[in-house]
Amino acid sequence: MHDDVTRLVMVRHGETAWNRETRIQGHTDIPLSEHGRWQARQVARALADEDLHAIYSSDLMRAADTALAVAEVCGLPLQLDPQLRERHFGIFEGLTHDEIMSRHPQEGRRWRERDPEYGPQGGETLTDFYDRVVGAALRLAQAHRGQTIALVAHGGVLDCFYRAATHVGLTTPRSWKITNASVNRLILTDQGFGLVGWADTRHLEQEGQAAMDEVSDGTVNGGLNPAM
Repeated sequence: MHDDVTRLVMVRHGETAWNRETRIQGHTDIPLSEHGRWQARQVARALADEDLHAIYSSDLMRAADTALAVAEVCGLPLQLDPQLRERHFGIFEGLTHDEIMSRHPQEGRRWRERDPEYGPQGGETLTDFYDRVVGAALRLAQAHRGQTIALVAHGGVLDCFYRAATHVGLTTPRSWKITNASVNRLILTDQGFGLVGWADTRHLEQEGQAAMDEVSDGTVNGGLNPAM
């Protein structure tokens, strides 16, 4: 690969119980479910031959535990970066989408309309969140110029990365998938971020069989949530 091109392999964390319940997680530190841990193992296997130079992750456990599975398979240290955390959702955290609209209708409307200057009480504005996470990705990519790095983060974080690479504005409704444990690929050149591939979930195609295996083992423990 040309020396001025950095490859970024970006992974959303595995599933949590709150993902299943469509609850906003934000900075609330929710662990992976058993199924999420299976997803982490699958994505680790998928990236085993990726020739990664470094692995960075949000320090929230759902991302860090997903990243740890990748780091162990690739034989690399895991480096935690709080700047890769999900958006802080303040009073919305722990609530479902319906609960937000019921309890905080005016704030919920501004959130759903993607008002860039709006932040839930105690949380971040969309603009501040975007600047934080895209700035973190730029900083880490520039530190590994010409190499390949993995970033493990959250749905909202990956949404910002997609927008940065495709020049889609913050107010534009999302039309792209951000699936738990998906693999997403960007590059960074002198022209900025560019999109290479998105929402690769081929490594999760055995989910149906895995679910049956978990049931038979008695280990079942229960998405596409826009900002978790």
